Amino acid sequence: MTGQMTRIGLMASAVSIAASIYIYFSHDGGDPMLGIFVGLWAPTLILFAQELDRMNE
Repeated sequence: MTGQMTRIGLMASAVSIAASIYIYFSHDGGDPMLGIFVGLWAPTLILFAQELDRMNE
């Protein structure tokens, strides 16, 4: 079970990056600002998941 939250955070950040690329280029003709906003969540998700993992140890 060690590292499970970190893996979940990594998967969530990958989804965030994929969603940001999709929004940036294709959602209703592309929305660069919204795509950048969604992409900025990736490092936050990774760091938050790592901290939760450390707290559960």
